[in-house]
Amino acid sequence: IKASATVVDTCITDLELMQRWLNPLLKCEPMGVWGTSVGSKSRFTIQIPVIKPTLKNTVIAREPGLIIWGFDGFFKGKDRWECQPNDRGTRLINSFEFNIPNQAIAWGFDRFAAKWTKMDMEAQLRRLKLVAEELHQSFDD
Repeated sequence: IKASATVVDTCITDLELMQRWLNPLLKCEPMGVWGTSVGSKSRFTIQIPVIKPTLKNTVIAREPGLIIWGFDGFFKGKDRWECQPNDRGTRLINSFEFNIPNQAIAWGFDRFAAKWTKMDMEAQLRRLKLVAEELHQSFDD
């Protein structure tokens, strides 16, 4: 990403900026006051009529350029974001690890949602890159 690690980190942790790159069907809401310090809680809700699947998450690790959210809901896991500065800007490493304890939900996910989820996550990363580079440019102007 052609932006500083500080800018990329801000795009990942600022709620308003997150809404610019997250899937429009995914709503992130703080549980209490928004924060990204260890222990801060929020929830992600997929805006699917009637069922609205929700994941509760807690920040489990935080330092400059690194945040790890732990998720609990229809699946359990963690989402790790790390910003590594380099001579061209920032290398962003994102890993999303999860398991689905309910076998029926796991079966449905594997059959119907896994491919869509992968494509959606890749699209979110492309949008995040655009937001970070746009924000970086606005600091240079």
